This record gives sequence, structure tokens and C-alpha cells, in this order.
Amino acid sequence: MTSPAIQTSALRKVYPAPSSIPRGAPRGPAVAGAAQPTAAGPAGEVVALDALDLEIREGELFGLLGPNGAGKSTTIGILTTRVRPSGGRATVAGADVGTQPVAVRQRIGVVPQRPNPDRGLNAVENLLFHAAYFGVTGGEALRRASALLEQLGIADKATAKVDELSGGQQQRLMIARALIHEPSVIFLDEPTVGLDPQARLALWEILRTLHRAGRTIVLTTHYMDEAEKLCDRLAIVDRGKLLALDTTDALRARAPGGTLVEIALDGDASGAAERAASLPGVQRAEVAPRSPNVLRVFSDRGGLVISPIIQVVQEGGRVATGVTLAPPSLETLFIALTGRKLD
Repeated sequence: MTSPAIQTSALRKVYPAPSSIPRGAPRGPAVAGAAQPTAAGPAGEVVALDALDLEIREGELFGLLGPNGAGKSTTIGILTTRVRPSGGRATVAGADVGTQPVAVRQRIGVVPQRPNPDRGLNAVENLLFHAAYFGVTGGEALRRASALLEQLGIADKATAKVDELSGGQQQRLMIARALIHEPSVIFLDEPTVGLDPQARLALWEILRTLHRAGRTIVLTTHYMDEAEKLCDRLAIVDRGKLLALDTTDALRARAPGGTLVEIALDGDASGAAERAASLPGVQRAEVAPRSPNVLRVFSDRGGLVISPIIQVVQEGGRVATGVTLAPPSLETLFIALTGRKLD
């Protein structure tokens, strides 16, 4: 049995309370390149990651799915040795991130959330310069660079300066840079943020090609469709905690059985939630967390329940200002687990 490509055990990251950070020093989440975490620990500490256990298999395209601030970028930061964990243990390609950071960096490729090439160099020079960091030089470096540019569809941009490349082309260059030293594991942190739809679909196809070639790929995203269409397995995370981990089909099967109906009201929805809970076909009715004017109902009757809900809303003296429906899906599972939408 092969060893997992990545394994974490009780992995934890806690940033100090803002008031305890020396004036002028960088603050924790900014160091990690992550969105602001939301969980709070003792004395105002910020818990960005809370006892995370993961096992990612070799050759797997694995997704970390969650909203901004969920702990995804912090996890990637630890696994790529940019962030020191506060507790727990993690290994990547057999090397411990805490005690063998150099070995980890030699075995991984990283595609950042925003492209960060050297803008003073052209495309192929960026690749050759990066290859030299890993001891790949001369003809071998040029051979690899040329092959990657061809594979990623930007061979005609080899001598173009970075600022002459589109956003999608720059992201392809970042993937080539991550692959130039032939790493065991590739990390991509929100790789399609800011890309237009065409560039996004093109990048998806590149990731599928790398996956078919047997690469181990770890992808963070807050796009539900991206996670569903690309990943073998998904970990749903929120506020630093692992909420669910399985294949997309298995996770979808765990979604609440009914259609999710959300109705925006002109005032507090608590009274309407109490009345809607007793309606035929309603499995659950509640006020949406952090949205006190939104009534959230799970129903096994689909859209047929909307009219009775509107009626009880009006009987309670409220007016419905908007209605949305969503069938059982990863999105409805996420809402059921966290009480909030992904985006």
C-alpha cells in the first residue's frame, strides 16, 4: 500500500490577538496570504485552523472547498512551508513540513492565487530562472521550459514580456513554473479567481490533463462548480474546521433531501419561520444566520411550497421581496453544515 501524498494530523494555526502584535509587524492572516479568519480563541486569538485531519492520495485531484476566511489558504500555507503551524503535524511527499521544510519545497510546485512572475523577464526566462533554484540548468532547463510552454499552449509567447500576456496566459505561465522542476505534488490556491470564463475553462482542461498524467493536485476554491467538475474528493472547510470529506457524489448524497427555498422579507423572519415549520411538505424552516430578514425552508415538495409560505408570511404581516430555489446539491449541503452560503 502506497503512502499518502499528504497527511495532516490535528493541524492547528492560531494567530495572536491584534493588540499583542508589535507595532509595525505584519499581522498573522496577512502573512499567510489568507482572508481574515472568523473564529476567535482565548484572549482574542484568531483560530485560522482547528485540528485538521486530512489524507490525500497519490495521483488524486483533491479540493479544499470553503468561503473566504475558511482556512483554505492557511492550510496551503502550512503544507507549502510558508506558514508555521501552531500544533499538529503534516507531511508532504514523505517529508515533514516542520522538520524538513527544504525537502518539502523540493518536492512541491505552487501556483499562487495571483500570478507573481518576474515582470522584468520574458516567459521562458521566468521558467529558466525558477529552474535554476532547483539545480536544473543549461539544455535540460531549456528543454523542460519549451515542452511546458508547448503543453500549456503558450509556446508562441516564449519571448514575450509578462505584461504582454493576458491574465489566463500569466496563470498558465505560473503552472509551467510550478512544474519546471518536476515536483511530486502541485498546489493551486484559488487559481481561477479573476479569470474570464473562457480562460477559466481552459485552465480546467489543463488541470484535467495534469491529473490524467498522474499528478497529485491540491486545489483550493470557493467556486462550487469548479470543485464538482474537477475534484476526485472534496474537503468542505469553514472557520478552520473540517466539516465533511468525501467524493463529490457521496457529499451530494448527504445534502438535505428537499429543495432549499429562501424568501427575503421586508423585516424579521423569525415569526414566519415558526409558522412555516408546520406547513405540509416542510422539513425544516429557520431564519438564515446573519440574515435576519431571510426565511430559509427545506421542502420535499419543491416550488409547490412557495405559495403556502408566502401566505403565512403575509398572515404574519410581512411582505416577501424575493424568492430563490436550489435543489439538493453541494451548495445545500454546505448551507446545512454551516448555516451560510458559500459565496
